[in-house]
Amino acid sequence: MAFNPLEHRGIPLDDQLRDWSELDVAPIDPDKADPYTRCRIITMNGIEVEAVMFSHHFNRICPDLEVKQQLARVRYIEQQQQKVVNWLLPGQASVLETTIAYEQVAVDLTGWVARMEPDPYLKQAYEFGVLEDFDHLYRYANLYEMIEHRKAEKIVDQLTEITPGRPTYLHHRDPVDNVREPYDRRTAEPISKLHALTIMSAEQQTMNFYMNVGPLYMEPIARQLYQEIGLVEEEHVTHYESLVDPGETWWERLVNHEYNECYLYYSFMQTESDPRVKGIWELHLNMELEHLRLACDLMRRHDGRDPESVLAPALPEPVTFEPNKELVRHLLATQLDLTTLGTGYVREAHERFEKMQNKINAQRDAGERVIDEHREMFGQEYRLETDGPNPVERLREKTA
Repeated sequence: MAFNPLEHRGIPLDDQLRDWSELDVAPIDPDKADPYTRCRIITMNGIEVEAVMFSHHFNRICPDLEVKQQLARVRYIEQQQQKVVNWLLPGQASVLETTIAYEQVAVDLTGWVARMEPDPYLKQAYEFGVLEDFDHLYRYANLYEMIEHRKAEKIVDQLTEITPGRPTYLHHRDPVDNVREPYDRRTAEPISKLHALTIMSAEQQTMNFYMNVGPLYMEPIARQLYQEIGLVEEEHVTHYESLVDPGETWWERLVNHEYNECYLYYSFMQTESDPRVKGIWELHLNMELEHLRLACDLMRRHDGRDPESVLAPALPEPVTFEPNKELVRHLLATQLDLTTLGTGYVREAHERFEKMQNKINAQRDAGERVIDEHREMFGQEYRLETDGPNPVERLREKTA
């Protein structure tokens, strides 16, 4: 029988506060851990950060003192959860190693969502974005070998290919063309709402990470590459957050956030290979069940609606980290030359796109120069291909 979080009581909020010894979790071993364990950790950190920031934004516009106090109590526990989740990452991992893991998350989480999304317009949005994350992974993998003299296959473990995607220089579009049409909250499938919230949160985390770590490097090419891809992440967050219906009330958004946390913790509890990390997912799920119950009570009192009217009656199939090589190769062969125009997609460059390209790419971008420098250093670029040549070469020849 499918799991319905609305039918379960979690740990009472008064019993959720943990002391320092409970928060000080041992990190995973970067040399032995399943790469997808690391991906689940990164994903849940992004989800918890979004939960915290959403609660802060809600607090800033909420006039009800009692509601603000309840938000603060739950938010403190969410902050503790975020500390536990993010502190599972190993301190010995370099920023670039974590960056490559972030991009593996972007490829295989967005790829899975694209395969599962029932709405064609939303599905296209995820398919469009995953080809750009795929290319970012390739650029960072080349930078990693240049700076740290290590190969990214140690991090992704053959699960995700590392080859060119839609070239990064083509990701820079006029900002107005990054805004998509939202789903309709009245007719959208509940799973579509969860997908949009999940990918928005993951991309937002990546954007924030690059904004902060980029200038920590001394090497000019590293600083420049983080700057360039950091601006693309701004485009991606705009792309995904605009899929969410702005007509949702704050109470509706609150229950969607809490339900999504239950969904993802439950999913990862079902699929986690590390018993210790699985125990954390299970503990946090039982905390989130109570957070969801409290949010549902607030919605009934202040929005005059039952949460059941907007939430799925049971959790969908678990979110699963798994290779998406077949999907990515299909998209490389069929959608590589897409760009955006208004809220849609076109195959040919248009005036706004070309104007943006001419302005921002007046000098050769860092995404191309990192490959140039890698070839100069090693005689060839770094790739990790497991199924033969990549169809991106046709676009390279076309745009050379």
